[in-house]
Amino acid sequence: MGKATGFLEYTRKDPEELTPSVRTKDYNEFHIALTLDEQQIQASRCMDCGVPFCQYGQNLSGMTSGCPLNNLIPEWNDLLYRGNLKEAYERLKKTSNFPEFTSRVCPALCEKACTCGVGDEPVSTKENEKTIIEYAYANGYADAKPPKVRTGKKVAVIGSGPSGLAVADQLNFRGHEVTVYERNDRIGGLLRYGIPNMKLEKTIIDRKLKVMEEEGIKFHTGVNVGKNKSATDLVKEFDAVVLCCGASHPRDLKVPGRDAEGVYFAVDFLSSTTKSLLDHGLDQKGNLKDGSYISAKDKDVIVIGGGDTGNDCVGSCIRHGCKSMLQLEMMPCPPEERTDANPWPLWPLVKKTDYGQVESMDRFGEDPRIYTTTVKEFKKDKNGNLTAAVLVSLERRKNEKTGRFDMVPKEGSEREVPCQLALIAAGFLGSEEYVTKAFGVSTDTRTNVATRPGGFATDVEKVFTAGDMHTGQSLVVKAIRQGRDAAREVDKYLMGYTNL
Repeated sequence: MGKATGFLEYTRKDPEELTPSVRTKDYNEFHIALTLDEQQIQASRCMDCGVPFCQYGQNLSGMTSGCPLNNLIPEWNDLLYRGNLKEAYERLKKTSNFPEFTSRVCPALCEKACTCGVGDEPVSTKENEKTIIEYAYANGYADAKPPKVRTGKKVAVIGSGPSGLAVADQLNFRGHEVTVYERNDRIGGLLRYGIPNMKLEKTIIDRKLKVMEEEGIKFHTGVNVGKNKSATDLVKEFDAVVLCCGASHPRDLKVPGRDAEGVYFAVDFLSSTTKSLLDHGLDQKGNLKDGSYISAKDKDVIVIGGGDTGNDCVGSCIRHGCKSMLQLEMMPCPPEERTDANPWPLWPLVKKTDYGQVESMDRFGEDPRIYTTTVKEFKKDKNGNLTAAVLVSLERRKNEKTGRFDMVPKEGSEREVPCQLALIAAGFLGSEEYVTKAFGVSTDTRTNVATRPGGFATDVEKVFTAGDMHTGQSLVVKAIRQGRDAAREVDKYLMGYTNL
């Protein structure tokens, strides 16, 4: 695929980025795309490797290797290289509902499993995907294509994150009448309010939603099923209901002083920033206009958690104008390169420095991350406002009861640092109880909605589930995969067979 000797002739070239000092003045995407000719050269680096692990998408040693959507990557790389972008788009759309999203927010599992990356830099698959989908929009290939035949079956999708939108897109394509219910004021779920604008501009979501509406999908916002909308009535009204409400129960940090004013969950902080941006925009200096969001301006900030959400908090706080930044990670610092125990094509367990950390280093002169550290206590003033945090170092110690190694506080390592804003980015524990109780579906020990292994039907007739609500917190690309697979099962339930 691609040019037979392309990987020998050309080196990897990534898009340029606006410098941190420039891009942190607003909340826009900051990558400067290569020209089409340059991107075609990058696509030519895709080698005829025989076994394309880039599209494998299965677990190896407990981690996903390659694209969970099984995107036909070598095929559309070749088509992009040869200038046949219409067909490249058609091949991409066979497996992917939302390449405009994944080409921006996916951690590129495909590239980590790329054969070219064994001895050189991997093919820039993520940017190739973005080039194809953006070209498709610019040339009308991605315009609405409503189904020509309707089945007469009605499906309700609860939740409009990546899995819910994938379910809706697939079932509408099949000809069913699909209605999506979202409790927030705008459609998009995690894509809208969990991912900041500089990673995924919300106009990109709106562009796709417009196409989906033109194709016949109905969207209803401000509908909180289980509270202001009866779950029982929905089950009666529709032929099938699919629960895609996400793993929206954040993991808390239970330490003294947790109730201080100034300690928030990361998702609440990020969503308040995005909502302020969408509702009111920015002033002439690039600052958020209204005062309703959780502000980091002129504050000493601690972000607790080292994943993507924690990094997004760091980047957002830099844009707010925070006074200082610390990001705490419980685990030790990963190695810079793969170890012998973590060979290709496994997911690389290596240190990743993302845009937020880069921006913090530019602003404050040092990496904000502190490893093997957590908060032992929050301090507050007489009015209950957060003033400081007591940090404690952690060490790996064997638990004699379980035989496992735990990260435990190191005696005598406590230290106090100033802090007026603390953001808990420690992941999510599963679905919210009021939704599962409203539908009467069973949950597993981790509060995820239970189904038979490999299935999506709950123990309640007509009710299915998909995405993080089903599997627990995961990636956008995996949520889309879940939505596609769930739609197939729903279609078979409704029609007795499926061609999805």
